[in-house]
Amino acid sequence: MQIIKREQCKQKPNADAPLGFGHYFTDYMFTMKYTANEGWHDAKIQPNEPLRFDMATSIFHYAQGIFEGMKAFRQPDGSVGVFRPDENWARMNNSARRMCIPEFPVSVVEEGLEELLKLERDWIPHGAGTALYIRPTIVATRVMLGVHASTEYLFFIILSPVGSYYAHGLEPTKLLVEDYYTRATLGGTGEAKCLGNYAASMKAAEEAEAKGFDQVLWLDAQEKRYVEEVGSMNIFFVIDGEVVTPALVGSILPGITRKSCLHLLRERGYKTSERRISIEEVIKAACDGRLTEAFGTGTAAVISPVGLIRYKGVDYEIGGGKMGTVTKLLYDTVTGIQNGVIADEYGWMKRIS
Repeated sequence: MQIIKREQCKQKPNADAPLGFGHYFTDYMFTMKYTANEGWHDAKIQPNEPLRFDMATSIFHYAQGIFEGMKAFRQPDGSVGVFRPDENWARMNNSARRMCIPEFPVSVVEEGLEELLKLERDWIPHGAGTALYIRPTIVATRVMLGVHASTEYLFFIILSPVGSYYAHGLEPTKLLVEDYYTRATLGGTGEAKCLGNYAASMKAAEEAEAKGFDQVLWLDAQEKRYVEEVGSMNIFFVIDGEVVTPALVGSILPGITRKSCLHLLRERGYKTSERRISIEEVIKAACDGRLTEAFGTGTAAVISPVGLIRYKGVDYEIGGGKMGTVTKLLYDTVTGIQNGVIADEYGWMKRIS
């Protein structure tokens, strides 16, 4: 694979500087192009620098684009580990099919990511709770106006050293139940990780933040009754000892951390269910003291406890506003596997020497 070296590398953030999320970017990126005549081609690693686009480029007008999120972690033996990348590539090709984007050759992007991580391994932070965030993206690049699928695309991967997704770290989050705006509908693009889904969520997220909340808890579009997901996470509830998460009905992103947590819970004997769960059921369980925990799962936040939900102007505290035992078990197990301090019995970590 061709590697184009840059003349001068960037200054890395200080080891003790707070990284936040998505503020720093590494020296290099992987790129690959698609045209109708040549298919996917010209895979290479090049300096991560601004690219030039014509103002009539399709992505600017019709939002035909998808992305993924992964993380790479330092391992105790000095190697680099990436958490379940095969799942991300499969989900990204599912998103591509939904958005009329040609599927990409997984073997080529796997090789590209491996070479990129070898080149950028010094960017992987050392601190607890940190990682190197991996953002693969595909955007439509044909220069032409008209509402139809592009015939040209750019695939790129950029890297960003990150800390905690939330500024308050593992302190339980506060969620505002959104009963007016809609993020995704059945038959829409909710299960695809496409650009428009996130733009559609921003108005409600800004209003929630202005009221002092961390995220929006979305309800279904048709009845505004059934819980779906949080803006950046899938959601779980522990009710009467059962761990419940909304079923994947087509309007919810099939989270990889979600899938991993369900596997871990079932293996440890917890009763779990994937089903439709109404916000009324959640609130009633909270009022009755049967809702003992709630937490979100996602690549960025990993496992995030939920300490409070507001619905129709009323606040409902969950678990005394503290992280519960199930949440802590999952956080410790998932992060332990990711950081190499717990044995990877499932083959989830791809090692790069």
